[in-house]
Amino acid sequence: MSTDQHSCREPFCGWPENMRSHMPEGLPRDQGLLCRLLRPASPLRTLPMQLKVPSSSVTSTKVAVNGVHLHYQQTGEGEHAVLLLPGMLGSGKTDFGPQIKNLNKKLFTVVAWDPRGYGHSRPPDRDFPMDFLERDAKDAVDLMKTLNFKKVSLLGWSDGGITALIAAAKYPLYINKMVIWGANAYVTDEDEKIYQGIRDVSKWSEKTRKPLETLYGYDYFAKTCEKWVDGMQQFKHLPDGNICRHLLPLVQCPTLIVHGEKDPLVPRPHVDFIHKHVKGSRLHLMPEGKHNLHLRFADEFNKLVEDFLQ
Repeated sequence: MSTDQHSCREPFCGWPENMRSHMPEGLPRDQGLLCRLLRPASPLRTLPMQLKVPSSSVTSTKVAVNGVHLHYQQTGEGEHAVLLLPGMLGSGKTDFGPQIKNLNKKLFTVVAWDPRGYGHSRPPDRDFPMDFLERDAKDAVDLMKTLNFKKVSLLGWSDGGITALIAAAKYPLYINKMVIWGANAYVTDEDEKIYQGIRDVSKWSEKTRKPLETLYGYDYFAKTCEKWVDGMQQFKHLPDGNICRHLLPLVQCPTLIVHGEKDPLVPRPHVDFIHKHVKGSRLHLMPEGKHNLHLRFADEFNKLVEDFLQ
C-alpha cells in the first residue's frame, strides 16, 4: 500500500566505451615527440578490455519469466544477492532509489524488480485474482533463479512485504534472510476503510501522485488503484480476512520486521501479529517512521538492513 512519497532517484553512472577513441588518428609516425606522447604504449592497448564496469553502475533490462517479460534493475558485485520487492503500483525506480544507490555494492548484488503489470513489466496490465500475491511470490523467485542466483535475501515493502512472506514460506530453501515493513497478513474492517480512503487517486497529494502519474499515465494509474482496492477487499471475505496468516509459521529464514510508529496505513496490531507468528523474528520500531520510512530515513534504514543481512 505504498501511497506515501516515492523516490525517483536514478543512480546511473556512465563509463567510456573506448578510452583509445580520444587519441588522434591518422598522425604520421614522423611527427616526432608530440606523436609519441599521444600514442599509447603497448601495454595500454589492451587496457579497455581489462577494465571492469564500476560497481556503482545499474543495469536495467527485461527477462522472460512465467510467460511475461519482467523488468528489473541490478547493481553491485557482492556475493549476497538481495531482491527489492515494491509496494502497490510500485517499481524498483519509484520505490527504492536510496537502496539501489547506497546499499553496499561490494557486499551485495541488488536486484529491484517490477512485478507483472507494474512499472515496466507491461504488458500485461495488472490484474488482481485471489492469488495475485502468491503469483508475485512465484514470479519473484523464478526471476532470481533465471538470473542464476543460488539463494537470495528479500527486502519487501508493503505489498512487497506480503509477497516476501509468502515466498519465504513457500520456498524456504531458496530464501536466505528477509526484511519486511508496511506489510499485513490479513484484512480487517479498519483496513477496508483505509483502502477506500486511497481509492480515488485525485485526492492524493501531488507529491505522492506525480511519480506514478509520470510512470503510468493518469488513466492506467487511477484504474489500477481502484482494481487494487477491490483486490485487497477480496480477502475480507475469507475466514479471518486471511491473506497469508496461515503461512507465517512456515517461514524459516531470519526475519527483521521494521515498523514506523506513525504509519497511517498499517496499524500496529498487524506488525505484532507477524512478529508473533514468524518464529525468531526481530522487531525494530522507528518512532518517527511512516509508511515510506525507507525513503524518509534512508540512511538509518540502509544501515539497519546491512547490519542484519551480514
